[in-house]
Amino acid sequence: MIRSFYILLFVFLLGSSSSFAQTELGEGLRVKDTIKKSSEINVLAPSKAAFYSAVFPGMGQVYNKKYWKLPLVYGALGTTIYFYISNNRKYHLYRDAYKQRLEGLPDNYTYLDNSRLISAQKFYQKNRDLSALLTGLFYILNIVDANVDAHLMQFNVNDKLTVKPDLYRNEFTTRENLGICLTLKL
Repeated sequence: MIRSFYILLFVFLLGSSSSFAQTELGEGLRVKDTIKKSSEINVLAPSKAAFYSAVFPGMGQVYNKKYWKLPLVYGALGTTIYFYISNNRKYHLYRDAYKQRLEGLPDNYTYLDNSRLISAQKFYQKNRDLSALLTGLFYILNIVDANVDAHLMQFNVNDKLTVKPDLYRNEFTTRENLGICLTLKL
């Protein structure tokens, strides 16, 4: 009997306290927005970064605020352009010397025979063409890097999904094995 009295008292108090908590709509009832909005995703950011890098190499990296990549971009492009100019100059020197020799005029390479002049031309022409190809490749790589980096800047990285190496004991051989642990926290 006393036990049922306490249960009835508990239900009564629980019901009455919740009835005082109810208010009419509009009387100070405010719902707090509990959804956290992540930073806005700029859909055009990768396109802008690629466009800036295409117009002026390295500007896409500046747009993405990856300033440490500027020396890499200018180093790669500058080196390949330097070798292109150097190989092109030497190719034209050997070619002009060979043309002068064919016309019967004296040239600066009297110590080289005709076959050596032709092989020097081919060597520097091949290196010039390779330098031009590498310059174009680094230019395209600059654009792709800016585009991909802008895409990855908008990628959500948090601790809910982790991949890390893990050591675990094999129960059959009692040896430690190295594996990968994939954790998803909900």
